[in-house]
Amino acid sequence: MTFEEALLPNGLHVVGERNPGARSLAAGYFVRTGARDETPEISGVSHFLEHMMFKGSERRTADDVNREFDEIGAQYNAFTSEENTVYYGSVLPEFQSRVLDLLTDLLHPSLRDEDFEVEKKVILEEIALYEDRPRFTVMDLARETYFAGHPLGNRVLGTTASIAALSRDAMEAYFRRRYAPNNLTLVLTGNYDWDAALHQVERASADWQPADAPRVLSEPSPRAITRVETTEKFNRAHLAWLSPGVSAQDERRYAADIIAHALGAAVGSRLYWALVDPGLAETASMAHSEEDGTGVFYTYASCSPERAQEIVEIVRRVWNSAMDEGITQEELDRAKRKLASGTVIRGETPFGRLLQVGFDWQYRHVLEPIDRTVDDLLAVSLSQVNAFLATRPFERAALVSLGPVTHLQ
Repeated sequence: MTFEEALLPNGLHVVGERNPGARSLAAGYFVRTGARDETPEISGVSHFLEHMMFKGSERRTADDVNREFDEIGAQYNAFTSEENTVYYGSVLPEFQSRVLDLLTDLLHPSLRDEDFEVEKKVILEEIALYEDRPRFTVMDLARETYFAGHPLGNRVLGTTASIAALSRDAMEAYFRRRYAPNNLTLVLTGNYDWDAALHQVERASADWQPADAPRVLSEPSPRAITRVETTEKFNRAHLAWLSPGVSAQDERRYAADIIAHALGAAVGSRLYWALVDPGLAETASMAHSEEDGTGVFYTYASCSPERAQEIVEIVRRVWNSAMDEGITQEELDRAKRKLASGTVIRGETPFGRLLQVGFDWQYRHVLEPIDRTVDDLLAVSLSQVNAFLATRPFERAALVSLGPVTHLQ
């Protein structure tokens, strides 16, 4: 593997992990912007804008974009989160120039009025669709509750009211501010031609203007409260807990991932044996999310409404046991092996490496070989994990219930 980095005159960073033995390449523009960078008046604009980028440029129509990606056999898409918007494509090496041309042209959107109005209806329908998905909705409510006014509690999709009120001019102003080249990173992985990529992208982005695109990194003040949203719309109780984790810049992030896996992996974890295996809950899971400047443990369970209080009490017992006594060496080793194998399997293709390389750079400004990532994970000790648990993070959990439940303690 060869790691490469360049800073173009306009402030655009280009980074790469080159593997001459790969049979493909992947490329992606990582934009350091998402729901946390929005104000209430433009809530949901990052995700809406992601849709608009595929509506074409001065050079291409929306049909052209889709047709040309298909012509080169690209695996391509985009996504928006609380903190990032990413546009990516994976192709055979001979199509490097064309995929870079397409991805770079996406970032020259025309933002036509007629496209804006049509896509607004699509976004409103998407919001309505997700309102019928209780797991998605309860997680939105949990973030709002836990972060209590902090930008990290913003909804990625926005709300029906914010999207309905959003203007095309407000979107364009957001685009010019947040999609500045100094707030972008182009990432390449696999079998690519570095010099050709730099020359092409520097020429294609020569007219991009840097801008001030700060991010508020104030420390959130999470609330450890219980919120019950009673509705007969769903016949199951959906329970979501958010608890303090660690940031993407914190060396304890691997310990946090191990804890989440040991306590809440889909199969074989403490929550699985306590809730799913005996049939008390349909599903129970736990994950750790490393975010910019902070982090969160997510825990989720769904069950019959009459069992909701019992599930809450069992989850607390599982947490308390882990915080009081720690996890075992066997649990540690099993979690490390599972996480390490997942990292390696995902990293066996350029497409699988793209997000890891991109987020390593976005959050930590490092280009880290996969071997080092795996070594760092496997080096986490039982004492480090249990010292983390001894800080008792789950005592500060916020709980949100969605469904036909009227009260929880």
